[in-house]
Amino acid sequence: METTSEAITTQATTWGASIWLGGILLVVLAIVAWYLIVLYNKLIKLRTQVENAFSDVDVHLKSRFNLVENLVQTVKGYATHEQELLENVTKARSIYNNATGPDEKIEADNMLTWTLKTLFSVAESYPDLKANASFLSLQQKLSDLEENIAWARRYYNAAVKDFNITLQSFPANLIWGILWFTIKKFFEIAEAEKAVPKVDFGA
Repeated sequence: METTSEAITTQATTWGASIWLGGILLVVLAIVAWYLIVLYNKLIKLRTQVENAFSDVDVHLKSRFNLVENLVQTVKGYATHEQELLENVTKARSIYNNATGPDEKIEADNMLTWTLKTLFSVAESYPDLKANASFLSLQQKLSDLEENIAWARRYYNAAVKDFNITLQSFPANLIWGILWFTIKKFFEIAEAEKAVPKVDFGA
C-alpha cells in the first residue's frame, strides 16, 4: 500500500514538474515571439523611413533632370560641335527614367553629375553661351537645387544608417534574411564626381 502511495506521489510530482517546465517554456516562447514581433515592426518602420527618404531625393533628382533637359536645349544653339556630350546628358536622363530602384537611380545621377562637369567646362569655350540669360538662369536653378539634393541625400543616408545598424545588430543579424530584409546602400557620390568645379558663368 505504501509502495503504491509512493508511486502515485512520485508520478504526481513528475507531472507537476512537467507542467511547471511546460509553463516556463510557454512563457519563454511567448516572450521570444513578442520580441520578434517588436523587432519585425521596428525593421518595417525603419525600412519605410528609408523608402520615404529616397522618395524625397527622387523628387529633387527628377527636378534636376528636367532642368538639365532645358539646359541641353539651350546649349545646342551654341555648342553645335558637342553633340556627343549632349547625347550623354540625355542618355543619363533616360537611364534615370528607366531605373527600377534606388541603386540604378543613384548610378544614373552620378553619370549625370560627371557629364554636367564636362558640359560646364566646355561652356568656357563659348562666351556667347556663358552670357546667355537662359543659360545663366538654368545654372543658378541647378545650383540651388543641388543644395536641396545634398540635404535630402544626407537625410536618406542617415535613415539607411539607422536601418543597417539595427539589421546587423544581435539578434536581428541572425534572422533578417528569413524576414526578407536586405542591407541598404548609401547614396554615395563617386570620387570622380566629388571634384566637380564651380564655374561662375557670370564672370
